[in-house]
Amino acid sequence: MDEFARRLLDWFERCGRHDLPWQTERSAYRVWVSEIMLQQTQVATVVPYFERFMARFPGVESLAAAHLDDVLALWAGLGYYARARNLHRAARMVIDEHGGELPRTLDGLVALPGIGRSTAGAILAQAHGLREPILDGNVRRVLARWHAVEGWPGERDVERRLWQLAERHTPGERVADYTQAIMDLGATVCVRRRPACPLCPVADDCRARRLGVESSLPAPRPKRERPRRRSAVLVIQDLERRVLLERRPERGIWGGLYSLPELGETEDARDWCRRRLGAAVRGPERVLPTIAHAFTHFDLDLAPTLLRLDTDCGAIMDADNLVWYNPASQSRLGLASPIVALLESLERSDLAAAGEFDDPIGGREDSGGTRQDETKEGT
Repeated sequence: MDEFARRLLDWFERCGRHDLPWQTERSAYRVWVSEIMLQQTQVATVVPYFERFMARFPGVESLAAAHLDDVLALWAGLGYYARARNLHRAARMVIDEHGGELPRTLDGLVALPGIGRSTAGAILAQAHGLREPILDGNVRRVLARWHAVEGWPGERDVERRLWQLAERHTPGERVADYTQAIMDLGATVCVRRRPACPLCPVADDCRARRLGVESSLPAPRPKRERPRRRSAVLVIQDLERRVLLERRPERGIWGGLYSLPELGETEDARDWCRRRLGAAVRGPERVLPTIAHAFTHFDLDLAPTLLRLDTDCGAIMDADNLVWYNPASQSRLGLASPIVALLESLERSDLAAAGEFDDPIGGREDSGGTRQDETKEGT
């Protein structure tokens, strides 16, 4: 065991996190789910989602048997929804192709949807104590600073160098503890901004600290102009004050979740209702406040228009992925977070109760951030 790993493990004994829910009743399944949830998401955010997920899907069998809508409903608000779809697909593959047991090899795990090299290494290290390195965002930051590795970690040569360092420092014993320790160090001490170097167990020979560049490493992604997009959406109520929802395509933002129907640039809202629903609109349309939502690489403005139909459409075309939804009901659907906010606002307003368009509905601006980022889903 090298000195870096030894000091890190000593620090972990005193200061590391030992009571995370996936560390109790540790199993490959629980570690796997936690690692998928922790991709791009902080521990404090993940914990309640993980606990609810485990209560509903305690094992791979129950997850594989579930409907995707149930999985997405529990995931709603956590962001990066491709993770949930891949988790569900992988669970079914584990049942069908691996006898209900997650593979215990790196290649076997990486062959499952949503599992890359670092996630596979974390599963093998933490569930089985196998010597496999990891390189998540926290680990990249620790190694880039300690070794003063220049360049953006997304560049191939920089990433290759960091994997070599991760392999060098991963010990042959206490691998599960070491894996958690280096992740904890990056998450709690060697943080992105204002790292707490005086608290770091390996600060004395950190090259970035010696050079005074700890705050600038690792190098950030090269900046690109951030585009802004606009999408017109329809808030359509029937006579029972249910709202029409449409399932999003699996690829793209909010993949597989339910959202409001989008209106094309040249389409008219009333024509849309006649063409798709065979119904006319009663009363005037109401333009609601724009909802701003931030993704990693672009900003989205949702421009909702409220309409009431003059008839009860009843059942609608299932092939079009359209459903009538009562926001006050207890039924759960996987809904995009800005849509949840809008429907809650609709439910609270006098509008839903009175059926009039006299009271405005306040939109909620959601700044997005890591939890709502969808760029890995094809945006």
